[in-house]
Amino acid sequence: MLTPLDIESKEFKRAPLGYSMNEVDRFLDEVILQYEKLYRENIDLKDKMVVLNERIQNYKAMEQTLKNTLLLAEKTSEELKNSAYQKSEHIIKEAELKSYELIQQAQDEVLVVEQHIGQLKKQYESTKIQFKHFLQTQLDLLNQDNTFKINLLDENIKATHSQKES
Repeated sequence: MLTPLDIESKEFKRAPLGYSMNEVDRFLDEVILQYEKLYRENIDLKDKMVVLNERIQNYKAMEQTLKNTLLLAEKTSEELKNSAYQKSEHIIKEAELKSYELIQQAQDEVLVVEQHIGQLKKQYESTKIQFKHFLQTQLDLLNQDNTFKINLLDENIKATHSQKES
């Protein structure tokens, strides 16, 4: 590629009846200025293109990082959701087991209380029967004692009557 310096240092051979040297020099000066301007713009544009390409690469890297972060967040979210579900299932199973144990324990206690009530009823009936027998025995003794006293009284009265008659 030609540089502005190449154009400026270019020498042409002189020929008779050739172009006017002043016009050619002026034209070349104009071409040099325009070409130098375009050459600088081209360099600036290439520099900008390098910067923009670097930015594009940075954006692509950021995009990949964001994608990776999003995938990681989704994976972490799914893992947390699964972990929470498993923990809730575990808690539910523990609660069910605990409630079963409590119900079983309560049923066992009810059975013990019912057995105790049964024993108390038997004791009550036994004590009631014993008390009835005791009272019956006392009544029988009381009746025997009264019969004995009545018989004694009758005998005393008869004896007293017999002595008065004699």
